[in-house]
This record gives sequence, C-alpha cells and structure tokens, in this order.
Amino acid sequence: MYEIRAQVEFSAAHHLLDYEGGKCENQHGHNWLVEAFVRGDILDQSNILVDFKALKRDLRLVLADLDHQDLNELPDFKGESPSSEFIANYIYYRMKEKYVELHKISVWESRESCATYFEAE
Repeated sequence: MYEIRAQVEFSAAHHLLDYEGGKCENQHGHNWLVEAFVRGDILDQSNILVDFKALKRDLRLVLADLDHQDLNELPDFKGESPSSEFIANYIYYRMKEKYVELHKISVWESRESCATYFEAE
C-alpha cells in the first residue's frame, strides 16, 4: 500500500457558532494548511500513485472557493459553525468527487491545531 500527501494553504476568516468559552466566537482569521492524503496499491506506468502536481492543482481549485473569504458567509457554510472539523469534511467530499483513492483531509489552523476527516473503514 502506498500513501502520498500534498499540502496547500489558504487564508480565510470565520467565527464559531454556539461556541462557549472564548474568543473563537468572534470573527478572526487563519492561514490554513490543508493536507490531502491518497492511498492505493497500484502504480501507473511511471510508478506513480497520483501525480503530486495534479493533486495540488485540484486541491487548489477546491480551496479557491474558500480563499480570502468569510467562511460563515459562503452558501455551503450558511448556518453551520465552520470549525476545522467541518472544513476538513467539506474539502474531503469535494476532493472525493475526483479522487476515489482519497484517504483523508487534514486542516491545520495553526502549527499546533489540526483536524482530520476520513471515512470509517
């Protein structure tokens, strides 16, 4: 089994809904780091599972809709609390449309805080 990972960054603002306990209920922003993990056991003729360039390009396309936005104002996030967990889920299902081998998406809102979404096996 092989696994590859590609990273792409985006910047966006958000605030958490129904959050009790701190400043995160106030509007603030992050420079998010998103990691896409793809797994598989079959390599192509070049011994590549998935081309890093293609994976990053497609991840950038998904993130382009989020970049420099107020996530709370986006139609797909309306009425939802755009936590790192929710963002990871959103990106996962958008990427899964193209990459059936997608294993998981990790969303880092800081160097110390990360949320990951994957489907249970």
